[in-house]
Amino acid sequence: MTTDTQSPRRWWALSVLGLISLTLGFDMTILNIALPTLSADLRIGTDEQQWVVNSYLVLSAAAVLPGGLLGDRYGRRRTLLTGLAVVLLGSTLGASAGGAAQVVTARALMGIGTGLIVPLTLALVPTLFPLAERAKAVAAVATAFAAGLPLGPLIGGWLLNEFHWGVLFLVNLPVLGLAGLACRLLLPESSDPRAPRVDPLSTALIAAGVGSLFFAVIEGAARGWDKPLVLLAVGAPLPLLALALLRESRRERPMVDLRLLRDPAFGWPTLFGALASLILAGLLFFLPQYLQAVRGHDSFATGVRLLPLLAGLAVTVRGCGPLVRQFGTGGVVAGGMVLLSFAGFLGSSMLAEAGDGQLSIWLAITGLGLGLALVPAVDAAMNAVPPDRFGGGSGLLNTMRLLGSAIGVALLGSLLAHSYRENLAVERLPAEAVEDVGRSVVAAHEWAAFLGRPELAEAADAAFTRATSVALFVCGYLALLSGLLAGWLLGRAGEPATSLSGADRSGTGLPRNGLSQTEPDTGG
Repeated sequence: MTTDTQSPRRWWALSVLGLISLTLGFDMTILNIALPTLSADLRIGTDEQQWVVNSYLVLSAAAVLPGGLLGDRYGRRRTLLTGLAVVLLGSTLGASAGGAAQVVTARALMGIGTGLIVPLTLALVPTLFPLAERAKAVAAVATAFAAGLPLGPLIGGWLLNEFHWGVLFLVNLPVLGLAGLACRLLLPESSDPRAPRVDPLSTALIAAGVGSLFFAVIEGAARGWDKPLVLLAVGAPLPLLALALLRESRRERPMVDLRLLRDPAFGWPTLFGALASLILAGLLFFLPQYLQAVRGHDSFATGVRLLPLLAGLAVTVRGCGPLVRQFGTGGVVAGGMVLLSFAGFLGSSMLAEAGDGQLSIWLAITGLGLGLALVPAVDAAMNAVPPDRFGGGSGLLNTMRLLGSAIGVALLGSLLAHSYRENLAVERLPAEAVEDVGRSVVAAHEWAAFLGRPELAEAADAAFTRATSVALFVCGYLALLSGLLAGWLLGRAGEPATSLSGADRSGTGLPRNGLSQTEPDTGG
């Protein structure tokens, strides 16, 4: 393996990895701000909006573990560049899309490319930096990704006010194109021929099982649970995933390291990180629609109003270490979930009457709760991973968080759509309007203007506000249950946890002795 840990170019190379991570961060959130615009331009309902978001998340999750393994075996720089090329291809297709199917396909391609990139941004760090500098380098890459999350709605909102929504895809082209060229010039090639092989059958079984699960949740709410295709999708995930895990358990060097999930020091924090990601993704799915369609804000104003949520989350990325050292991982995660539960119940009760100032305070509280729950959980999970399995643990953790996000969009989005339809009165409407109005609050506004019936827009706004309150109420209960479980399962506050690695819990997300003592196996 080629390393260049003393080259002065390593800091330039780190800046390139940071730029890629920043771009992936705002790619995760930039299209959420455009969902009402897509609904109006492409005539799509909540179920198709869910696919626009989840095609990216699900395919990213499915590609993370294979991406790490491919990088290990065939070259990390080569695989990273391949991932960038796939993202750029998806971005180009998305910019010229003329329908929901093309947008979903473009986002799916971008998700596959992102899954190839994510594990390698960290796996390349040990090839660039000596042990003493690795923790700082990993923190820089992670901070760049976190900084990208609030930029998505802000940049996306400004661009939507000035240009067609296709520009949200085009923004990737110059940034990632330049990053790809810099990677070719600055990053050394490295590989590990001993890494596990990618098993195409296991990968296909996992992707099919997860895809069936999300199809059942999204399409069941849209089409009806008694439809044959939906019933088939309901029954498919369990046997497909069980067969994949059985196949992996019999491999000498599996892609999915089940030993990590069986270790409580890794498995429980990973679960709570996924639950926090579930709630965050759900909020970012329905809040932009509420702020634009019901409150009447334009895209940029919506992005600005979401900043307190994402800023509260970003603050905890660097600020919760002292709290973990004082109260322990279990105490901080449980406290964050309880705070998030309070925010969910508060938002559910005051959403309809809240002014902009109250909404900002509520979003900041929500962001802080999410950060306090998510960041220490991720830190604890990574501290439980033995040094020689850092890459596999990172890949598995990222996979579970992305799946949690996708489940959040699927479950909370379906709940939102169902509650909206149940609370919407559509009497005396033309037959062709009834279905459109029931699928989207944006469509209801368009029909209200076309028919000259402002009371229809008012009824749709009231129904969507009620549906959003119901979704927030469910988030509150889920966070409360998660907080109680976290306080019990992650141990009493201040108690050191044992792990497979014996790593000291420092609250930084890394073992005290650095990133790892050996080259990480990024695939598992």
